[in-house]
Amino acid sequence: MEAALTQVAGSVQSTGAANGGTGDGLPPVPRSPDAPLVEKTTLVADTMYCGTCMISIEDALNAVPGIERARVNLTTKRVSVAYDPHRTSVEAMIDALDKIGFPAAELVEGRASQTDARDRDFLKRLGVAGFAAANVMLLSVSVWAGLASDMTEAVRGLFHWLSALIALPAIAYAGQPFFRSARQALKGRRLNMDVPISLGVILASGMSLYQTILGREHVYFDAAITLLFFLLIGRYLDQHMRTRAAGAAANLLGLKATSAVLLAKDGSTQRVSARSLKPGDRVLIAAGERIPADGVIESGISEIEESLITGESVPRAVEAGMQIYAGTINGGGALVVTATATDQNTLLAEIARLVDVAEQGRGRYVRLADRAARIYAPAVHILSALTFAAWFLLGHGWELALTTAIAVLIITCPCALALAVPAVQVAATSRLMRRGVLVKAADGLERLAETDTVVFDKTGTLSMCEPQLVDVERHDRAVLGRAAAMAACSRHPYSRALVRAAEAQGIAFNPAQNVREVPGRGLEADTPQGLELLGSPSFADPGGAAQLFGAASTLVYRAADGGVVYFAFVDQLRTDATSVVSQLQGAGFHVELLSGDRPEAVTAAAETAGISTWRGGVSPAGKLEHISALAQSGRSVLMIGDGLNDAPALAAGHASMSPASAADISQTTADAVFQGQGLAPVIETLAVARAAQRMAVQNFGIAIAYNIVFVPLAMTGYVTPLIAAIAMSASSIAVTANAIRLKTKRLELAR
Repeated sequence: MEAALTQVAGSVQSTGAANGGTGDGLPPVPRSPDAPLVEKTTLVADTMYCGTCMISIEDALNAVPGIERARVNLTTKRVSVAYDPHRTSVEAMIDALDKIGFPAAELVEGRASQTDARDRDFLKRLGVAGFAAANVMLLSVSVWAGLASDMTEAVRGLFHWLSALIALPAIAYAGQPFFRSARQALKGRRLNMDVPISLGVILASGMSLYQTILGREHVYFDAAITLLFFLLIGRYLDQHMRTRAAGAAANLLGLKATSAVLLAKDGSTQRVSARSLKPGDRVLIAAGERIPADGVIESGISEIEESLITGESVPRAVEAGMQIYAGTINGGGALVVTATATDQNTLLAEIARLVDVAEQGRGRYVRLADRAARIYAPAVHILSALTFAAWFLLGHGWELALTTAIAVLIITCPCALALAVPAVQVAATSRLMRRGVLVKAADGLERLAETDTVVFDKTGTLSMCEPQLVDVERHDRAVLGRAAAMAACSRHPYSRALVRAAEAQGIAFNPAQNVREVPGRGLEADTPQGLELLGSPSFADPGGAAQLFGAASTLVYRAADGGVVYFAFVDQLRTDATSVVSQLQGAGFHVELLSGDRPEAVTAAAETAGISTWRGGVSPAGKLEHISALAQSGRSVLMIGDGLNDAPALAAGHASMSPASAADISQTTADAVFQGQGLAPVIETLAVARAAQRMAVQNFGIAIAYNIVFVPLAMTGYVTPLIAAIAMSASSIAVTANAIRLKTKRLELAR
């Protein structure tokens, strides 16, 4: 479970590290050998909004014994704390903040700080290479001009030494990503694209230094550093795509509760870490809290919000003796629960393990550029070695033979190949971002372009997860107004839907007085005329014959005079759901609906949307099994879902998308996240992905054509390393210009 939460948590403690600090925003704590142990942690308090909140939080934490200092960052809503673990704990800090009205949770350290550091490292190396390349090129232009005029040999030699002083340190620093990768490849007795890159740069630099020492006329420091500059652009773009993540995961509190209120036999309570719970422990869960462990209700009546796990949009009424699960939310009254499964053994942990297994399968996908590299690297070495051998055996001497071989290495260095995919990805993701779609996975566009089957979840994906009152006009306005007045006192989805319906009809009402909520059942209000009820049929109309509305769910209002009115609710589909499904089917996609919701509701949604294949009441494991079965039958599946129960299926799909309203773990698992109330971004994303795939292939064609023209020229000695660098730069500009067209090109999703 910790691995899954680490993946979900996103950005962690990078502010201080970026400024040369410790990574948590706090300066190092000076300690003597006898000083108490000081540890650091970061809390997230999403409910702070102003400077007063900052002061209140810092004062509350500094008052806790054992806390050395606390510092609040209002922008990120994080609190960096240095504390003595022997005197206090994270649970005590969370409890202190909870008492002053700031619910908090410990921020689980994830991989974002490491990936952010890698991005910054590439950017620094890119800056150094660009600065050095510009200056060395200025010196080279002066030398070229001097060769055609009256520059003396001494001045030319000085300019060569200045070029060496600028280029060699820059090459040693900026080329480290390629040198390290090449060294690791050679240690593993294999070749990759970085081996010829490193060999070409090192040989060009070494040969140029040798020529400078001897006072020769031509050196190629400009070619070596310019080559690195263009390669680093491609590498940075690729790295940036790999580390990009949705902003919604940045301050994730976690689907797993971080603390729990342990109930002792004598009735006393103690807040403890949820990880310390054991089967058999009795836990007190207040209304609104996330449930910390799987368990059986010992006492209490409530409603549990389980849509993230089951896909059911309606909260489940629970009472003593019923099973509940970690990660769900207690929406009604207080519960006393006996834990049956904790920490790594909960249903939530099992779903996380399913996600991990599914992602490992997807991780075996080989990107288009990587497939090209497998052929490219050996070919480059063979051509360069043949060039050196031929020129040397023909009696031209080792210097000219090596210079010609270096020209071949540089001319074949995969700048265009390295930029072919990243340049297209940046253009595609920029276009999609303007249309409200965030592509997160580096190879997500490639996999999206290869899909032929689209599987939708229902609740929150195909539908908006907002129940709507059916046949509003048939209800008496006075009765609807009175029911809405009671519903205004509840947070239940059906109550909110009833209020929206009354307001849409222009019915004026005020929240009812003397309303009491009966957890898991409904509302009751004392009036001068008698008792009014609003809730489930078993609560408001226990002796009557329940009216059936097919796929719709019902809410019953009983007036003080005994009159009963049934309100039917359905979860409306997104406004463009039918149109989007039709476009997908018209483009040749096979479309399915797969949901954990009630089969009746799923059937109604599928028929409305025009989907001929559907399944309802499917568990997370069942969804994963179905997606895997589709893959085994030869289909490339695009899974679109929003709930925790969809996360394993999202990871198992060939590609995946989630709406911005999705659970954080689903957004983190998905390749792309889309915003807005409609599904049109799905069409745009698939169209852009297919166009990006075509343009990537075109860019590979440009790179291959460039090599076909220039490699023979280089092997026959007509291309110097400098001309090779210029030609290589031209090919890089060509593939970039081709990729930029994607930003404005008109696209359609067609067969």
